[in-house]
Amino acid sequence: MEILQSILGGLWETSGLYGLTQDWHCLIMIGISFLFMYFAIVRGWEPLLLLPISFGMFLANLPVVNLEDAIFHASFWNEPQTVDWFWKVLHDGGLLDKLYLGVKLQIYPCLIFLGIGTMTDFGPLIANPKSFLLGAAAQGGIFFTFLIAASVLHMSAAECGSIAIIGGADGPTSIYVSSKLLDGANSNLNTGTIALAAYTYMALVPIIQPPLMRLFTTKKERAIKMAQLRTPSKTEKIIFPIVVTLIVALMVPSAASLVGMLMFGNLLKESGACDRLVDTAQNALMNIVTIFLGISVGATTTWSNVGNWDFIKVLALGAAAFSLGTISGLLLAKLMNWLSGGKLNPLIGSAGVSAVPMAARQSQKVGAETDPTNFLLMHAMGPNVAGVIGSAVAAGVLLSVIAY
Repeated sequence: MEILQSILGGLWETSGLYGLTQDWHCLIMIGISFLFMYFAIVRGWEPLLLLPISFGMFLANLPVVNLEDAIFHASFWNEPQTVDWFWKVLHDGGLLDKLYLGVKLQIYPCLIFLGIGTMTDFGPLIANPKSFLLGAAAQGGIFFTFLIAASVLHMSAAECGSIAIIGGADGPTSIYVSSKLLDGANSNLNTGTIALAAYTYMALVPIIQPPLMRLFTTKKERAIKMAQLRTPSKTEKIIFPIVVTLIVALMVPSAASLVGMLMFGNLLKESGACDRLVDTAQNALMNIVTIFLGISVGATTTWSNVGNWDFIKVLALGAAAFSLGTISGLLLAKLMNWLSGGKLNPLIGSAGVSAVPMAARQSQKVGAETDPTNFLLMHAMGPNVAGVIGSAVAAGVLLSVIAY
């Protein structure tokens, strides 16, 4: 009888149910993961990334008693990254620890940019180079928020940069920057919380942007019809990614990894000579990396990371960054409209954030509310794809400034 009691007692004390009695916070996190699964599956909010992130959160918060049974070890990622540390992760780490190395080493975001490049048409930007200005203006939210976080909240430079980049509305860029800045930093923030906030606001583009667009533009401005864009030649489309990569690499070397992979993917597409590589990058590679990125980032979202005021600050400042970016794009577009004599619809300025193509669709939607015959989508795609480049360049600027 004693042997049976010992066996049953051992099973109980090593079970997840016993783990629940030791830390009930995991139940809260599992509940939050279920909520995000609902948003992804039922509401359709960024399901390709939100579902892997939510399931990674679910897996990482399952209760365990013995640390070696954990699928993800948050403590590993606070240790110095030596050769012995890498061996420890590979030898003693769980499945998600090994997958998270792709985030830690900034591999996944760059591969995501490669896939995005093969799916992006820079034609509207080439046809209207002034769109670069709108894409750049919309990054103002990043730098305004950086200043607010530093001067008002007195956060560290690494924390300010990691939160501010959310304003670019670009998930991979947010992951890339935060993984570089927060590694080894004495901070309660981590890449998982930054990524969660970034993708949340990307999913909320249809909710956040339209009210700001109506507030900062008049009905007369929203009704402006723009002239049809010209069609760029194939030669222009092939030269464009090469020139952009060269300029960015020379001016902001820290952004070369992201922009270089983005433009490499676009060159593959526009060359017309690498259909098999384009198909792989658009589909198989993109899908695989998205799964690995989402589930490993989700694993970092534990109670110790989100159950504090620091995460509330991330959400609040992230919303401010995204809103300020939208407003910055709108205001510059209004100025350009005035300078052009009323030929530019200011609504396309809000598309300067990097949420492709959601932000451009909002420009079209709000413009059509005023005049159903007004078609702004292709005009808005110029600032929208410029915003992808702009957010990567802004990331490079932040990394350069904070590093030095």
